[in-house]
Amino acid sequence: MTAFGIRISRTPDIARLAKASGHHAIWVDLEHSTISLDAAGAICAAAHDLGLMALVRVPEREYGAIGRLLDAGASGLIFPRVETADQAADLAAACRFPPHGHRSAIAVLPQFGYRRLPVAETYRLANDTVVVNVLIERPLGIRNAEAIARVPGVDLVSIGTNDLSAEHGVPGDYRHPLVQQALNDALAACARAGKPLSIGGIADAALNAELLARGAAPFLMTGIDTDLLLASMQERVRNALAGHAAVAVRTPEAQTA
Repeated sequence: MTAFGIRISRTPDIARLAKASGHHAIWVDLEHSTISLDAAGAICAAAHDLGLMALVRVPEREYGAIGRLLDAGASGLIFPRVETADQAADLAAACRFPPHGHRSAIAVLPQFGYRRLPVAETYRLANDTVVVNVLIERPLGIRNAEAIARVPGVDLVSIGTNDLSAEHGVPGDYRHPLVQQALNDALAACARAGKPLSIGGIADAALNAELLARGAAPFLMTGIDTDLLLASMQERVRNALAGHAAVAVRTPEAQTA
């Protein structure tokens, strides 16, 4: 599955671009942006209508945002810095209606076309389709990875490798033995628990391929809108300057020099 990250975009058009470019999912980053819940919800609802999975990374364990984002159209939530099974259980419960959680009651949801279904059916459908993704980013979380993965209602475990490497004192050194050992431990823990583990934050394609071969889930982050926009703008500047230089060497002054 290919997923595109959103940090600076504010309109549903970014979901349409993700769909047009062949992505399967989007994830809206509220941990590292000032995107409002309103804008995030509109983007997620558009993505859902287009057949894309729409995930939102909330700031830490931001319980006040969970229900509102799911009510607005998010397919699921990404929770950063989860370190214990108890934390994971609280988050999973916040994403599901009773009897599997404590999500607040709502009559209609955009995911089901705002149809007023029997309450029990709405709850069952919502509970069955929501995705709870917990993100491990610290050594304590790695040590508790198996217990976290075994929590009922946790659907996907992920590793934030940038934060994890920084916590080990080797920021950005993804091949450092400490980081590699942590990734191996997490892969083994999730395999024992029977839950998929995705590993994010690594731009090294060769290392990503190695991790997939070692059992990491193929949840592929293709990039984020800030990086894509910057790279495209830099390329446009290079092309413009190259075109200008080509014209300059064909001027009469250059030809008679």
